[in-house]
Amino acid sequence: MCGIAGSIGHGPGPSARIEAATRAIGHRGPDGRGRWAGAVGGRHVTLAHTRLSIIDLDVRANQPFQSDGCVLSYNGEIYNYRELRQELVAYGHSFRTQSDTEVLVKAWRTWGAKCLDRLEGMWAFALVDTERGQIMLSRDRFGEKPLYFWQTAQALHFSSEVRALAALEGRWPEIDDAQIRRFLVNGYKSLYKQPSTFYRDVRELPSGTALLIGDDPAVAIDPLAQARRYWSLAYAPARMTEAEAVAGVRDRLMRSVELRLRSDVPLAFCLSGGVDSTALASIAAKSLGCNVHAFSILDGDERYNESRNIEATARDIGCTLHTVHTETTGFLDRLARQTAGRDAPVATISYFMHDFLSQAIHAEGYKVAISGTAADELFTGYYDHYGFWLAEMAESAGDDARLADWRASYGAWVQNPILRDPLAFKSDPGQRDHIYLDRDNFNRLLTTPCSETFFEASYSDNTLRNRMMNELFHESIPMILREDDLNSMRWSVENRSPYLDRALVEFAYTIPNALLIKDGYPKWPLRSAVAGILNDTTRLDKRKRGFNASINSLLDRKAPNVVDRVMAAGPIFDYLRRDAVEELMRSDLASNSFSKLAFSLVATKLFLEADRSPASVGLAA
Repeated sequence: MCGIAGSIGHGPGPSARIEAATRAIGHRGPDGRGRWAGAVGGRHVTLAHTRLSIIDLDVRANQPFQSDGCVLSYNGEIYNYRELRQELVAYGHSFRTQSDTEVLVKAWRTWGAKCLDRLEGMWAFALVDTERGQIMLSRDRFGEKPLYFWQTAQALHFSSEVRALAALEGRWPEIDDAQIRRFLVNGYKSLYKQPSTFYRDVRELPSGTALLIGDDPAVAIDPLAQARRYWSLAYAPARMTEAEAVAGVRDRLMRSVELRLRSDVPLAFCLSGGVDSTALASIAAKSLGCNVHAFSILDGDERYNESRNIEATARDIGCTLHTVHTETTGFLDRLARQTAGRDAPVATISYFMHDFLSQAIHAEGYKVAISGTAADELFTGYYDHYGFWLAEMAESAGDDARLADWRASYGAWVQNPILRDPLAFKSDPGQRDHIYLDRDNFNRLLTTPCSETFFEASYSDNTLRNRMMNELFHESIPMILREDDLNSMRWSVENRSPYLDRALVEFAYTIPNALLIKDGYPKWPLRSAVAGILNDTTRLDKRKRGFNASINSLLDRKAPNVVDRVMAAGPIFDYLRRDAVEELMRSDLASNSFSKLAFSLVATKLFLEADRSPASVGLAA
C-alpha cells in the first residue's frame, strides 16, 4: 500500500515539482521514497513513489521497482501473489524479492495486459515497459485504490491524490462549481454518477479498466476514451437451492478473508455492530486462527448505539477491543484538519468518525485494517432493497407473511418517509424519490439551483439487481472506497475489503433474488453462511447497523463560537443563501436528510476555505 504519482509528457518536469509531489503523498508511504525518469520512444515518463511496507519489508522491494525491462510504481496488494509466483516459477522466472510487486512485473512480462484477469486484489499502478515501448495505467475491478489524472498542456499527470497533481503542475486545478452544488443538493450518492470530481478537468481512471499508451507522441492521450474495460459484472441467476447458495457464499468468503490476512505486519479489524464486519472478525478468529484486534466507535445516541452487538462479538471471539467515543468538543477543528489533508469534503458523518478509528489503529501500531464494505451491495442490506424485493415477490404466495416479517424487522426502523410504505415499489417500480430525498427543499438554500435529477445506469432488467449494481459502481461503493482510502492513508493505514473479492461478488450475482431475504432477515445467504461462526446475538439482529453518529453528538449549535464559525463569511455563501443557512442551524435537525445536509454544509465550507496556494503542496509561490 503506497502513494504513486507521475507524468507522461514531451520532456522532463521540473525536479522541484517531482519532489513536491512525492512529499504531498508522503503520509501514504512513510517507509520509503523513490523516483524514476526515462523515455519511452518520444514520450518522457516520470514516476514517484512513497511506500507503506506490508509485504516483504526489505528495501529490495522498494519502488519504483525495476526488473525485466519494466519499471513499476504500484499502490495496493495482489492477494494471490503466492499462487501466481508458483505459476511464474514454472514458466522459468526467478525472483529476488518476496513481494507481490515483483510478481506483478513478471506477470506483465509473461501475459501482458491479460495478466489483469489473473489478479485478485486492489491496485492502481503505472508500469513502463521500455522493451515493448508501452506504458500502462490500471485500476482494480471495484476502484478500491484511487488513480486521478489531469491532462494539461505540459503532460498527463496521474496520482493517488489530487494534491500531488497540483504539485506536478505547479498549481491547483479550479474548483468544479457543479460538483459542489451536486453534493449539497443530491448528496454523496450523486458524486460518481458521471466522471466528475471536485476539480475541473481532474478525473479518475474508471475502475476495472486499463489504459495502454504507446510510444508515439503524435497520438494524443485521452484516458476516459482510450481506457479499456478488462472486467465487468452481470446478474446471471442460476438454478440453486438455499443450501447451495449458503455453501457458495461460505466457501468464497472464507477464501477471501484468508487471502486478505496475508501480511508481514499486524492487522486490525474495524468492528461495527452489524453482521458484515462482525462476520469477518469471527471468521478470522474462529475459522482461521487469527488473534483479532478490533476497533469500534460508540455513540450515545440510541439510534446509533451498537455496543450490545460489538460487546457480544468481542466476548465470543475473545478479541482485544479498542473503543472510540463520539463527542462535540473540538468537532470543527478536527474536521478542518481532516479536510486540509484531503482533496474533497468529508462525505458523511460516518467518515468523520472513521478518521478517529484510523487514528486509533495507527496509534496502536497497526498498518492494515479490515472492514465490511460492500456486503450490502452483494446481499441486500439497504432499506430500499427490501422494498424492491417485496415488490418482486408480491405475485408469489405468502405475501401477507412477508409484509409481517418486514414490519417486524427493517420496517420498524426505517426513517425515510417513502420507504415506510413496504409496497412503494409495487405501486410505482420506477420511482426513486427516496434517494434524493428533500432535494427540492435543499435547492431552495442554493443561490443557483442544481437542476440535475436522479438517473441510473442500466445493468440488468431486474430492478433490484440493477439498483444494487448502480450502488456498487456509481453510488455508495465508489464514495465509501474514496473515504476509506483518504481516511486510512492519512494515518498510514491500509484498508482491505474482503467482500470485494471477484469470486465472491460474481457468485453473489448468480444467487436468485428469492433467496436473498428470508423470515424478515435481509442478507440471508451471508447470515446463514456464518451460522456457528458469528454469535447469534449479532447474526440474527434484524436492525440495520453500521458506523454512524448523530450531527447533534458532534456539532454543538448552542455554543455561540460554533455558530459564529459556521456563519463566518466565506466562499460557501457563493453557493448557499446566508438566511437559509441561519434557519437550518436553528432547526432541530431531527430529520435524517436535514442532519446530513447540515454536515455536508459544514464539510463543504471547510473544504472551500482550505489552503490551495503553491505552498500547500510544497512549492514556492
